Amino acid sequence: MTSHTTSAGPAGGPRAARRRLIRELLLVVGFFAVYKAGRLLSTDRTGEAFRNADRIWDAERALHLPGEGAVQRLLLHGDALVTTANTYYAGVHFPATALFLIWLYIRRPAHYLWTRRVLAALTGAALVLHLACPLAPPRMLPVARLVDTGQVYGPTVYRAAPDTDTLANQFAAMPSLHFGWALMLAVGMIVATRGSKGGKGSPWRLLWLLHPVVTLLVIVGTANHYWLDAIVAAVLLGIALLLVPRPRVASHRHGADAGADVGADADGGAKGGESTEGAVPAVPRPKSAAAAVGAGT
Repeated sequence: MTSHTTSAGPAGGPRAARRRLIRELLLVVGFFAVYKAGRLLSTDRTGEAFRNADRIWDAERALHLPGEGAVQRLLLHGDALVTTANTYYAGVHFPATALFLIWLYIRRPAHYLWTRRVLAALTGAALVLHLACPLAPPRMLPVARLVDTGQVYGPTVYRAAPDTDTLANQFAAMPSLHFGWALMLAVGMIVATRGSKGGKGSPWRLLWLLHPVVTLLVIVGTANHYWLDAIVAAVLLGIALLLVPRPRVASHRHGADAGADVGADADGGAKGGESTEGAVPAVPRPKSAAAAVGAGT
């Protein structure tokens, strides 16, 4: 008896690539919408938020961490400096992360999947902490004696009265996703640009670490976060990086064919000719970044 089989053909064409792109956008936007809606559930827990703030302040002093005021005093030396810090806090966080993900989606599809999963794990864990431990930021804490630089110098993303702010939960200080996302951006770019065939790449890529360093100084100096907010975010990110397997990519080619060179999906699958213990079988090499993301998913 003769059986007829039909070739599966290429993983996708322009229409399939558009579908994958739309699905990816809906996934990211939907997850972020759920996170934002979840954060607003604890906006009315004012008393608990201030009690937790007192505990965090006392814990930092017990740990001999430097006072947040030391950084703020540096910013307050000039109006231009503090305004720049406020602008960085308000305007860099989301655009930088979005551009980072877009670049990975186009040029490093396997790294995009890995990064998306790490960020999702970090953000989900942060939402749990935001709900379990509402925390007033240091700019609201009387004992800290810090200036709300956003309200005084501008620009700011928050309203003066937290209970009237319907767009943001000002009691979601810990952990600081400003710092967590910035640190993941630096880690992701360093890993994604490490060079071909396992090379170390240019040492200049370590300059990506300036983004989380500047972000840390900004979130502390503007009195929007405690040092411990950033420390907890870094710990959660470290756990997420341990749990989410890093992609193994044999080589990178700069150009439009970068998606075709992905030899492993985001779960650590090895390239076809390699033998790696516990590796996930490699998917067919797609012809576009969107196809690679769809195959990895």
